[in-house]
Amino acid sequence: MAPVNLRGRLVAALIAGQLFLPLHTLPVQAEPVDVANGQAQSAEQAQPTSSGVEGYATYYAKRYNGRRTTSGVRYRPEKLTAAHSTLPFGSKVRVINPANGKEVVVTVNDRCKKRKQAHIDLSKAAAQKLGFFGKGLVKVQIIPLEEEAG
Repeated sequence: MAPVNLRGRLVAALIAGQLFLPLHTLPVQAEPVDVANGQAQSAEQAQPTSSGVEGYATYYAKRYNGRRTTSGVRYRPEKLTAAHSTLPFGSKVRVINPANGKEVVVTVNDRCKKRKQAHIDLSKAAAQKLGFFGKGLVKVQIIPLEEEAG
């Protein structure tokens, strides 16, 4: 059995850790609030353009090959898929690289971390089609596509 003094220190440290845990999980910066109607704006609403939203694209690292996505399907680098923080699973998104004019249509099947700027995480195949594979980050247009009723 541990001495009472050591046990007391361990309990005190555990309690202190539990008290400070909520401080470390709070967001660093809140989303902007529209004072007129009191609603928060998401990153997608912050920079709308006539053809979607300006944002940034990255691609999945090699270590994610074959892992399950948030939707439950396995990530395959050869598929045209993407992760987005708010768009529903299964939705189609047109992503355009304005630097070279290349574009690709991807299916959202995963979630990514919400960021201040609009952001989409693409599969390796999608990054290659947009011409930025190996560069890491590129500015893009993110255009959610409407599903055709049929």
